[in-house]
Amino acid sequence: MLIDSHAHLDMPEFDKDRNEVIQRAHDCGIEYIITVGIDVDSCRHAIRLAEEFESVYAIVGIHPHNVKDIDGGTYDILRKLTQHEKVCALGEMGLDFFRNHSPRDIQLTRFREQIALAKELELPMVVHDRNAHRETLAILKEEKAFEVGGVIHCFSGDYEMASKCFDMGFYLSIPGTITFRKATSLQELVRKLPLGRILIETDAPFLAPDPFRGKRNEPSYVQYVADKIAKIKKLDFEEVTAATSRNARTLFKIPAY
Repeated sequence: MLIDSHAHLDMPEFDKDRNEVIQRAHDCGIEYIITVGIDVDSCRHAIRLAEEFESVYAIVGIHPHNVKDIDGGTYDILRKLTQHEKVCALGEMGLDFFRNHSPRDIQLTRFREQIALAKELELPMVVHDRNAHRETLAILKEEKAFEVGGVIHCFSGDYEMASKCFDMGFYLSIPGTITFRKATSLQELVRKLPLGRILIETDAPFLAPDPFRGKRNEPSYVQYVADKIAKIKKLDFEEVTAATSRNARTLFKIPAY
């Protein structure tokens, strides 16, 4: 059984066939799908999906693209949403200095605030880091993120960064880009990473793996990520699926199916 540790099932790309997408994942041996909010409305939708489908859990938080819209009531709303029994983490939070949809100074401030909220709520955090490795590591260290830990989703750093993340109690999540022919740096990194610290994800509807590159991604495709990791590390597919699922259940405190 597999766990897709990061998807966005609430997004409009799934509006026409969301039920079928979830059923396909189940049919392919996906134990759980963890759907991740990016703003308040998205978080509420994620929770509704978690209520509707036994195999879906939710994560709530404000994506760095959207932190410019945080107002005085946002964190109180998140506090209330996290009380739901199927909310398992806070996120995705972090920094995106590639798109810069929110000003960088606001991203830095809101990232610190959401780390503080995760610590207050004693929830692991899901961290978005794009083109901001140095700043992400510095803030995680300064804000003592190790007190709750979490996962760096779609990890794109090097082995030195990975080691520093491990030291702070974080897992690293590997997306479908690992299957791309030219993703040699990520493939070599994964070869070195301990299996006990890896999660796998789709980030659906984004980042579809080969042979679906350029098309809509969906949770059933997380099997291609596991298969590629198994080949890179010369392990059995079942060993990778068991370990990454166990890691996800441990981090997010969700039961075996």
